Amino acid sequence: MGTEGIQDKYVNPYTDFGFKLLFGTAMNKELLISFLNALLFKEETVKDVTYLNAEHLDTQEYDRRAVFDVYCENEKGEKFLVEMQRGEQQFFKDRSVYYATFPIREQSQRGKWDYELKAVYIIGILNFTFNDTDEDYFHHEVKLVDLYTHKVFYDKLTFIYLEMPKFNKKEDELESMFDKWLFVLRNLSSLFERPRALQNRVFDRLFEAAR
Repeated sequence: MGTEGIQDKYVNPYTDFGFKLLFGTAMNKELLISFLNALLFKEETVKDVTYLNAEHLDTQEYDRRAVFDVYCENEKGEKFLVEMQRGEQQFFKDRSVYYATFPIREQSQRGKWDYELKAVYIIGILNFTFNDTDEDYFHHEVKLVDLYTHKVFYDKLTFIYLEMPKFNKKEDELESMFDKWLFVLRNLSSLFERPRALQNRVFDRLFEAAR
């Protein structure tokens, strides 16, 4: 028997509606916080986020408009811009660098200012793969690095790219929250039952919202 006419049980996070429902609404910000903490692997976790205006104009009103999928800041004023890219885009790296200029420039202050900036994170969840990367390496964390010392030169600007088609772990292979979140993003819309590996409060909320 085929599956024609059977409606998905859970929303598809690769759609604009699905992604913003799960991660771009205040009622579900617990999901965004959990995802960011799992992604960053940091001891100093994100405790709270405030959603910011996702629509920006360049320096002049007639310049190109930028609309972000999810844009927020944490309790320390650090900015997080999260993009879900369903279709392949040749210049996504260029686009993400261009998008980074907005949360950087909006920190400027009138009058006397010492140019100190809060950290900016640009996160791309990609339903395609880059052509110039290893076939198994899917989690890219990019910073400004000194090519001579191979050390991070500036740690307040981070680009994170997830090439989702390369993530192929099965339920019994999920070890960390990072694994579990990527499994959910990759498979949510095709699930008929909730996996046993995803049994905690955060995923209670996710499956409730996604149903």
